[in-house]
Amino acid sequence: MRIRYLFILLIFIFLSGGCTPPKIKLYPSAADPLKEFTLQGEEEGKLLVIPIRGIISDAPKEQFFRTLPSMVQETVSQLRLAEKDKKIRAILLKVDSPGGSVIASDVLYNEILAFKKRTGMKVVVAMMGVTASGGYYISLPADLIIAHPTTLTGSIGVIFFRPKVTGLMGKIGMAVEVNKSGKNKDMGSPFRPTTAEEEKILQELTDKLGQRFLDRVAEHRKLDQRELSEISSARVFLADEALKLGLVDKIGYLDDAVREAKKLAGLSEDDRIIVYRRTEYPDDNLYNTSSTRFEGRSFSLVSIDLPGSLSGLQTGFYYLWTPAVQGE
Repeated sequence: MRIRYLFILLIFIFLSGGCTPPKIKLYPSAADPLKEFTLQGEEEGKLLVIPIRGIISDAPKEQFFRTLPSMVQETVSQLRLAEKDKKIRAILLKVDSPGGSVIASDVLYNEILAFKKRTGMKVVVAMMGVTASGGYYISLPADLIIAHPTTLTGSIGVIFFRPKVTGLMGKIGMAVEVNKSGKNKDMGSPFRPTTAEEEKILQELTDKLGQRFLDRVAEHRKLDQRELSEISSARVFLADEALKLGLVDKIGYLDDAVREAKKLAGLSEDDRIIVYRRTEYPDDNLYNTSSTRFEGRSFSLVSIDLPGSLSGLQTGFYYLWTPAVQGE
């Protein structure tokens, strides 16, 4: 009976549209524009909240029926929109990320820094569950960094991933022959063991990128040599330890970060807290991270996402705390 009623309803919609079939999307669309939504407050001034969650990447996310914009693209899109709105006085970055690739982290760091210089807006970071490695790197331009009491942060260093399949190839009797113009052309190849010379070169590259990270921390956080020496081990710290080392400015909850951001920007308590999303959510609030899911308002019959644990990291240099990658 219900199926018959649904069929009749669909026919009615079809006929009322002047014989033009209604456009029904079978999956959420990233093509829908970002729109402004107010979470709370009624006054004219605005504080924009931008969630940054998951692996930091400049590569689009490939899924069964759609391709989603990268985290870098989506975050920069929101910064560009904010730059056009003179009523926005401050940005609150809600960061929950174990980091990502060196290039994506550095690009996003530079975009946030350049945004601050162009607009003069205050930027506050609210660290959530894990804000480590590249997640911390992109937080450095902030005027104030507030860690949740249970935040894990730190992991200030770089890691170079390169898979090796030489053992497996030997077992199955498979080999790869290579012609190269220089002895180091296939350095890091997964098809043969790494030579001592190559290992030295790769370690030097890793050390230089790690030092670049430490230099950024020293520049923004004004740490002394003792503090830099302690964090150079690339370990993670709980919020209270990070506060003692000077990696964060305060410990508090998300509401505390909102109050601090408004205070820095000269906003009143009733000035608006806004977000950019692609769809409207009932009972929306600060803890909704769905703006990065690109869910349009169209009727969705199919939405299938593969778990992040099924997609391996590519060979490359990462500002990443790897224990937090699984399950993203």
